[in-house]
Amino acid sequence: METGQIIEFVGVQKTYDGRTVVIENLNLSVRQGEFLTLLGGSGSGKTTTLMMLAGFETPTRGHILVKGKPIEHLPPHRRGIGVVFQNYALFPNMTVAQNLAYPLRMRKMNKREIQVKVDKAIEMVRLEGMQNRRPSELSGGQQQRVALARALVFEPSLVLMDEPLGALDKTLREHMQYEIKQIHRDLGVTMVYVTHDQTEALAMSDRIAIFERGSVTQIASPQELYEQPANVFVAGFIGENNIISGHSEGVDERGYGTIRLDCGQTVRTHLSSSFTDTGKPVKIAVRPEHLVIGTAAQSRSNQCKGTILDTTYLGDHLRALVDIGCGQTMVVRKPLLDFTTRPVAGDAILIGWNDSDGRAFSQVSAQLPPGF
Repeated sequence: METGQIIEFVGVQKTYDGRTVVIENLNLSVRQGEFLTLLGGSGSGKTTTLMMLAGFETPTRGHILVKGKPIEHLPPHRRGIGVVFQNYALFPNMTVAQNLAYPLRMRKMNKREIQVKVDKAIEMVRLEGMQNRRPSELSGGQQQRVALARALVFEPSLVLMDEPLGALDKTLREHMQYEIKQIHRDLGVTMVYVTHDQTEALAMSDRIAIFERGSVTQIASPQELYEQPANVFVAGFIGENNIISGHSEGVDERGYGTIRLDCGQTVRTHLSSSFTDTGKPVKIAVRPEHLVIGTAAQSRSNQCKGTILDTTYLGDHLRALVDIGCGQTMVVRKPLLDFTTRPVAGDAILIGWNDSDGRAFSQVSAQLPPGF
């Protein structure tokens, strides 16, 4: 295990029926004190990975190391790991204080020590005055705080969280994202967090591991994943992106490729690390916020003609769907202040972007997320 790593998955495989592989040769390390998010769609393997780490599932093959020691044969209660579930898993017949005291009593701490730790945990999640309430008397956000406090009350070095904010409304979910991140900063505890929400992952994580069909396809900081996706799956999965098709026609000395789009225009763009051959089909990814339209597009190195199909007003900005021909569309997203006259459906426009704003991916790597 490398210095600074607290967890390591080494060649881990998981199958439930001996035929269908849910996790395939997983090699993944978690650094001491980091907030790592496992991000993926349904069935990608992220929750199974978390459950194996927690001890509720056993690897079919491979090893899971915590602080250099294998734990796959240890029962959950002997791993010293705090776990927060999506449904909170609070004891309905116990008060808040009793729920928090439960893991301490299981560790046979004395009453005085239990009281001190429970009071500290209640203060940490700002639930003072609610010690004697039962879960049914709490809001969803308050129940989530109790579940988080219970996972932290015995001071574990590792906390696992499985979609803990999934049942909350948008406003409360965003508030709890901030609170969890603040607690992580204050305590310095290692957190492994599972979600399918890309925005949530970008907002909270030190690093994100993208799961696709039982494997990690890229692990990096939020900024690197967004700006330098390793393949077209990540490009399409993290944030909104335009994925358009073409054929490569050559590579210059700077490592930029000349691409003829299926709609006929020729553009130049940065080549991703997954790019393999010239003269082959490619996918190009360009973020909506990197596109400009109208007069501004004339100064960009890449230009593409199109017709607006639809516009959506989103408060501080406008989202336009543009037909560029050959059955392909692009989304442009710009602040409302950028427009003197708002475009409408049917307008013929020019789209522009710079060479460095796009990334080309070999079709060999072009496994697109659902919806593309």
